[in-house]
Amino acid sequence: MESNQRKWWKEGVVYQIYPRSFQDTTGNGVGDIQGIIKRLDYIKSLGIDIIWLCPVYRSPNDDNGYDISDYRNIMEEFGTMADFDQLLAGMHERGLKLVMDLVVNHTSDEHMWFQESRKSRENPHRDYYHWWPAEKGDPPKRFSYFDVDGNAWKYDEQTDSYYLHYFSVKQPDLKWENPKVREEIYDMMHFWFKKGVDGFRMDVIPFISKDISYPELPEEYNGNFVPFYANGPKLHDYLHEMNQKVLSKYDVMTVGETPGVDRDQALLFVDEDREELNMFFHFELMSLDREGDEVFWMRSDPWKLTEFKKIFSDWDETFAEKGWGSLFLSNHDNPRTISRWGNDSPEHWNNSTTMLQTFLLTMKGTPYFYYGDEIGMTNIRFDNIEDYQDINTLNRYELLKQQGMDLKTFIENEKEAARDNGRTPMQWDDSENAGFSKTSPWLKVNPNHKTGLNVAAQEKDTDSVLNYFRKMVQVRKDHLGLVYGDYTLLLEDSEKVYAYTRISDDNKYLILLSFSTEPVTIDLSNEGFGELHLIISNDSSIADKKDGKFELQPYQACVYRLR
Repeated sequence: MESNQRKWWKEGVVYQIYPRSFQDTTGNGVGDIQGIIKRLDYIKSLGIDIIWLCPVYRSPNDDNGYDISDYRNIMEEFGTMADFDQLLAGMHERGLKLVMDLVVNHTSDEHMWFQESRKSRENPHRDYYHWWPAEKGDPPKRFSYFDVDGNAWKYDEQTDSYYLHYFSVKQPDLKWENPKVREEIYDMMHFWFKKGVDGFRMDVIPFISKDISYPELPEEYNGNFVPFYANGPKLHDYLHEMNQKVLSKYDVMTVGETPGVDRDQALLFVDEDREELNMFFHFELMSLDREGDEVFWMRSDPWKLTEFKKIFSDWDETFAEKGWGSLFLSNHDNPRTISRWGNDSPEHWNNSTTMLQTFLLTMKGTPYFYYGDEIGMTNIRFDNIEDYQDINTLNRYELLKQQGMDLKTFIENEKEAARDNGRTPMQWDDSENAGFSKTSPWLKVNPNHKTGLNVAAQEKDTDSVLNYFRKMVQVRKDHLGLVYGDYTLLLEDSEKVYAYTRISDDNKYLILLSFSTEPVTIDLSNEGFGELHLIISNDSSIADKKDGKFELQPYQACVYRLR
């Protein structure tokens, strides 16, 4: 099977860094590149192979770096290109690979291309962006994610025209239909690969292709425009062209962020024979606990473990013969893993965190961890809108305020759903700002860093969440069957236990994961497993397995080798 062909990006463990929140060395309350350099030995000690670094390019920071004004320079807040070169060299010296963000659906409105584009309708850069002349009337409706009015067309007086922005008004969409734009982007990618960068995570990459006749939105999408945006007419032509002209020239890793892409479309992106991407992030899991047209609104009834299992099982089946999957439970656009998918109450936080770590490291696909996952960082749950920094939360608050909606309910929702929950500074120790900065940080630090939820405290405890993470990463590295082995779901209907096997030739494993707040007994006597050897468990109470029955403690994880 092509899906079992060995590759470094399949066997690696990825660690995502949000640079603003990782480590401040200049005392301005914002993380920087030298801060990452300072912590490289720590990252290496985790067993990490690949660092995914969120944008550090020059940017006015309307969307925290995802609005790029210069693709070939470094944001002054973060440092200089010399700092970046030092970071890359330091990583490679330690055997670490660097994956950067590629943000090419849009630029900042302060990018030179857009500054030129808006000067006149005859400007050579005019066709680098999507423009609609005002004399044609109002442009066809397009929805914007970060616009207060939800409108993706912004009127620009200078040329009496509207420009398209799927996100913020300061993030105009690039016109990939113009071959000059594509060549500019490919040339920029070569620039970074020649520096030695090892890959790209491609931001909202399915959105790059548009129907430039700008038809009215089809009724079939019923207000959910993400699948429409993700299904442009020339998307796969562009991705294949990118592969041929750039990606195929280097030994690099690519992962697409692909909202709106479902399982039926998956192999169009990652079937090796199509020569497009290595893998992508799907968003089916990220909508499991959300409801309604507002993707950030928390679901009223609790999500079910059977639903959770079905999502992962279905996607595993999608990549059973071809392609490769990615595994993640949180990132910079989502709340914290433990608070969302586990249980961050004091009595269950430890086992719940380590159980979820075990899950990601025993499934088929490349596992992605977000900074702080290794110590079990939790949602901060801000009470006041003044504490939030994220454009998404602030704009939706303003929109609801204008509409006279219930702002108290909105804030209660944001305590669980807001992206800022996942962006609070890294908790290095129990000092005033958690060792992140010597001054007040750009976003408040979670106060639980004072109570043991920090790196320094967990380094000293052999049984800590941090040290379990290190052990579990090593288990994955020592057992390639956990990387390439076939996955089979057991106990499909259980709402308390996620159980599965991973089998590759003679390497056979049984993984048991409790999602229950109470002890639970399961019966696997019909499976005929024979002798079981426990490789690792996150609980000192070894699961009793008499006669094929196992008693698991709350949130216990066990990985067995089958003889």
